[in-house]
Amino acid sequence: MKVILLEEVKGLGKADDIVEVNDGYARNFLFKKDLALEATPSNLNSIKIKKAAQAERARRHLEECKEMGSKLSGQTFKLEMKTGEGGRLYGAVTASDIAAAVAKSGYKVDKKNITIKNPIKAIGVYDIVAKLHTEVSVTIKVQVAAVE
Repeated sequence: MKVILLEEVKGLGKADDIVEVNDGYARNFLFKKDLALEATPSNLNSIKIKKAAQAERARRHLEECKEMGSKLSGQTFKLEMKTGEGGRLYGAVTASDIAAAVAKSGYKVDKKNITIKNPIKAIGVYDIVAKLHTEVSVTIKVQVAAVE
């Protein structure tokens, strides 16, 4: 019997996969636990429409990220931090600090997607990589200055 998986089933497949299983397994396990639907023409059509909508949403998201990346690329964001002697910072600049500075400019970048190669512990200008999408990464500059 052909079934459409609604959720990932270990050893069988991922959600929206169409797989061939034994009738008893489908009736007694997959259907009872709402893990699958029978592969009828109407169910196949609804899955096809759902996949097309997901693909369109993903394409639109990628376009938005590319557009935002072109605007962000090469921009400099200024952070003012407390410093001690010789321009050394008390603590370090974190991804959260950078995400907040970028957010003030009207762009949304998740702190988890900001890569700081070396800890920023002194005044200066640093190149930071921000990953907006799996296919879109941009390099931004962060200027760390002393609080006046």
